[in-house]
Amino acid sequence: MKRSDLIWTLIGLSAVVLSCFLLYHEVRTISLDEIADSLNAISTRHWLLAAGATLGAYCALAWYDRIAIAHLGKKIPWHFITLCSFTTYALAHNIGASVFSGALVRYRAYRTKGLSPQEIGILIVFCSFTFALGTLLATGCVLILQPSVMQRVLDVPSALAMGIGVLLLLLVGLYVLGSWRQFKPWRLGKWHIEYPRLGIVARQLLAGPLELACAAAIIYFALPAEHNPGYLIVLGVFLASFSLALLSHAPGGLGVLEVSFLAALPDVPTSSVLAALIVFRGFYLLLPFALSLLVVLGFEWGQWRTRREERQNLP
Repeated sequence: MKRSDLIWTLIGLSAVVLSCFLLYHEVRTISLDEIADSLNAISTRHWLLAAGATLGAYCALAWYDRIAIAHLGKKIPWHFITLCSFTTYALAHNIGASVFSGALVRYRAYRTKGLSPQEIGILIVFCSFTFALGTLLATGCVLILQPSVMQRVLDVPSALAMGIGVLLLLLVGLYVLGSWRQFKPWRLGKWHIEYPRLGIVARQLLAGPLELACAAAIIYFALPAEHNPGYLIVLGVFLASFSLALLSHAPGGLGVLEVSFLAALPDVPTSSVLAALIVFRGFYLLLPFALSLLVVLGFEWGQWRTRREERQNLP
């Protein structure tokens, strides 16, 4: 393991330990029965809506890869891209970006489709940027439409929150302008990244916020109706907590999401918040993780059989 990977792993583990310590002090008076009651209180309709939101989120993530492939000018079957994207994000979300960013999965998969290591590197950067762009756009819109959400995270006036929202949207607009006017390419070390075509940018601006909106909807549907603060509040808190979880490099944002949501939603019963986050982890993290392991095993088994058949056919 590289020294940088080891450092980020230690940071991630430290974030988990600290978050779990803070979480314990928040929930030490909550019983498992209370959480179970909150889970049982979720209606069948809301379970189905949460499942549908999960499907929407992973479809949007697969769209990330398809947009990047289109940017590279390559043609790869959509079902292959979907499986590769699903596996990549399911593993990365659970294991942690610093330890397993998904680069290995994408490299193994897309090399079989003829992409060069440099093209795969560009694809990875492009997908990450699509997520970052979606976060900026969604956060900017939330802060303008619902500036009070920032007061749940930081003690700042609504006017300042709206100003930050406008600034974020201006950054997104600058990126669109760069694509439209074809500004000079970015240079990141040895990488040479050009502004994508305006049509590609339009798809990025749809895919990024869609994935985040669907992921936040899982939590929104799992919260009780009588204490639900509203979708925009849930989305705003999710954007802040999910970004914090990614920056902490905590595997699966363990503890970070819980502490953030409990602090930002004091008007919602603690057991209901924890139940909603259990639903989120089950649908968005754990179930996809289990399925992704089966996909990886199936892919590696297929590759092993192909290599064995090629060796047997050698003269």
